[in-house]
Amino acid sequence: MSLKDRIQEDMKSSMRSGDKERLATIRMIMAAIKQREVDERITLDDAQIMSVLDKMGKQRRESIAQFQAGNRQDLAQKESAELKIIGAYLPAQLSDAELDALIAEAISQTGASSVKDMGKVMNVIKSKAQGRADMAAVGARIKARLS
Repeated sequence: MSLKDRIQEDMKSSMRSGDKERLATIRMIMAAIKQREVDERITLDDAQIMSVLDKMGKQRRESIAQFQAGNRQDLAQKESAELKIIGAYLPAQLSDAELDALIAEAISQTGASSVKDMGKVMNVIKSKAQGRADMAAVGARIKARLS
């Protein structure tokens, strides 16, 4: 079963159970997928759907930080609930040790020696860590390692 089919099945089960918050979030996910399919005139595969979900998760994390800074706990909780539902479709996050090993492997594979080579390392890691790690944090770790 593809990821898109799984999301659609979850939407149907949410309708049946009457879980309105979950249904609204899943509909938002389906709308984002459909929007990208229409914009690019393609049918998204699982990897492309993962990138859509990853982007949505990143937006939620940024919103949560902004709402907490603005002392709006009600909105932060709503975004957290949406993030939890979106996260259910993403693969498990990489641990710090796994991430460090991946970075070390990519650095040795590309022969990177300075911050100038950061782009090469990011390209290698992006395909392996997409949806499983915050790429901004990965970039910071690579920069620290190459400095």
